[in-house]
Amino acid sequence: MNKTELLGALALCAASLLAHADEDSLRIGIEAAYPPFSFKTPEGNVSGFDYDIGNALCEEMKVKCEWVIQEFDGMIPSLKVRKIDAVLSSMSITEDRLKSVDFSKKYYHTPGKFAMKAGNVINDPLVDLKGKKVGVQRSSTYDRFATEQLEKAGVEVVRYGSQNEAFLDLASGRLDATLADIVNTDESFIKTPAGKGFALVGPDISDPKYFGRGAGIAVRKGDSVNVARLSTAIDAIRANGKYQQVMAKYFAFDIYGE
Repeated sequence: MNKTELLGALALCAASLLAHADEDSLRIGIEAAYPPFSFKTPEGNVSGFDYDIGNALCEEMKVKCEWVIQEFDGMIPSLKVRKIDAVLSSMSITEDRLKSVDFSKKYYHTPGKFAMKAGNVINDPLVDLKGKKVGVQRSSTYDRFATEQLEKAGVEVVRYGSQNEAFLDLASGRLDATLADIVNTDESFIKTPAGKGFALVGPDISDPKYFGRGAGIAVRKGDSVNVARLSTAIDAIRANGKYQQVMAKYFAFDIYGE
């Protein structure tokens, strides 16, 4: 074998090893600031429903989960530039997002809800919240709903990098309300000392135009291989009971939805 042939063989071998490594691992983006779905423990470890479901899926697919923690609004850009292979961070499957990424099938589905001082009544958010300050998480489905519906109705929308920041401003009186996932709001705010005196109010917010078909796992546009294997793995862990085991750690009801 001459030098040229040797270099070609080595390059081919290296490419094969890299491809094998990619097949054996999955870089997954997660926010880690959205309890009970994803959060950091006092020891600094990532935990939560999303994290545990992701690990169960990786085990089912026989790949290694490589978790990449970052802010929610940077997830899709990171996916597009290949810093990550998937987003498993309570991202709703919407028509708008499907223009730029693909999704697995859903792995849970819950509605949104407003949180306000207890005693407030909301029959029609577009009427009853006019002139009030409502906080949402930037780049979330609630941000889009607020932009297209609440702002146009005269509501002052305040955007935050994380939902926890909105909860802090609500508790301190800098907001009149916040709109977020009903489970996240109840578990990480209403039921905590900071949420004393606050309540979930008004109708469920679940217009499919904005909130889609539930939370799925986002992958790059055209990545049919990961769409298929992630969707198959979701079905598998629901069939073998692992999904229910994870769910029972965090919820007393079936979060998968209809």
